[in-house]
Amino acid sequence: MSALLTTESLDEAVHHRALRFLTAGSVDDGKSTLIGRLLYDSRAILADQLDTLERRAAGQPIDLSLLTDGLEAEREQGITIDVAYRYFATKARKFIIADAPGHEQYTRNMVTAAAGSDAAVVLVDITKLDLNLDEVPLLPQTRRHSLLAHLLRVPSIVFAINKIDALDQPATGFAKVSAALRRFTEQAGITVTAIVPVSALRGDNVTQPLDADWYDGPSLLQVLEQLPSVQERVEGQLAIPVQYVAKEGEGTGHQPRTLWGRIAHGQVQAGDEVQLLPSGETAVVAEVRRAGSTVAHSVAGESAGVVLDRQLDVSRGDWIVTPGTAQPTQSFEATLAWLDTEPAMLGRKYWVRHGNRWVQARIAAIEHRLDIHTLAETEAHELAVNEIGHVRIETQAPLPVEPYANNRVGGALIVVDPSSNRTSGALLVR
Repeated sequence: MSALLTTESLDEAVHHRALRFLTAGSVDDGKSTLIGRLLYDSRAILADQLDTLERRAAGQPIDLSLLTDGLEAEREQGITIDVAYRYFATKARKFIIADAPGHEQYTRNMVTAAAGSDAAVVLVDITKLDLNLDEVPLLPQTRRHSLLAHLLRVPSIVFAINKIDALDQPATGFAKVSAALRRFTEQAGITVTAIVPVSALRGDNVTQPLDADWYDGPSLLQVLEQLPSVQERVEGQLAIPVQYVAKEGEGTGHQPRTLWGRIAHGQVQAGDEVQLLPSGETAVVAEVRRAGSTVAHSVAGESAGVVLDRQLDVSRGDWIVTPGTAQPTQSFEATLAWLDTEPAMLGRKYWVRHGNRWVQARIAAIEHRLDIHTLAETEAHELAVNEIGHVRIETQAPLPVEPYANNRVGGALIVVDPSSNRTSGALLVR
């Protein structure tokens, strides 16, 4: 039997993965310009795109925001209305950028972008803040986006203080806003990876270090190149949400079925004893497949096919786990980020999706709502759009949920309105 993936080989693999990061901030903070600057300076745009931008500029500086604001509605309204993904690479790293909307109305898109990201770059427009005060108040969207990134377990949070070139005293302004960010994040329990000053418009400290006597830290790109990619937990118990059951060789006798799914955590190899949920039946892994071939083992984050030593009734939505490690429940507490214009109502029935399984559920209790301005927990009987609360959920059938802090697959559920089929909320198991 082959040895499983070692810690050293795993660390090396993680270091070479593309970094998935999102950009978030308030409207007109310069997110699109920042992404355009990263694409432009890394030469990740096509020659015809560059020609078009230069013709539009007509001798003036190129508007780099046009590289990402591709929808007509975005240009007309001046806001980004969807999550746009962009790709670029440097000599040291490959990157996938998610440009999340800044308008409060589209906070749901920021949740979508954050759920699969390794890092978040939260832009802070320093020209919108009152620097005359000793303690500078942050914008609500800065607080909201930071809290959402934290709740969604984005591993690295970087603050980019933008438009630093617009200040007469940039050193003082940067120091005040940095202090405000640290006060807020310490109060919220958010770990800050870095705070960097940038000018997305001029390119200061985006890809090249800032030439200033008041800042000797890294550029934004230098920070991003050193951040780790997310690797779900390889050590410990196995958990695979079954996505597809391949009934191979039908009509030729009792051929083994392959149970396909993306491993949420742990690792699997032939000879392992596993348990199927919700049935509770146990079996032994006879074979592990990847991309149509038999492999020695497969680990968290990989899509794998598992062949069992005996036929069991398994379907999409079931889970393959290490025996005795999962405790299915019909009641659990969770953080609920509400994304629908219709408020979250006590007692109302919704559909929830856990892994690849859909079940009916209801909000049994709203313990409190989080005030993003004061971070206080306030009493609430419903949650409005973009509000975050602590709730208790009851489901029609048992689910093998686990704390989101332990795993981003087993601890996350989406909430869907049964009448409109809208994605209404994101649940993070506490």
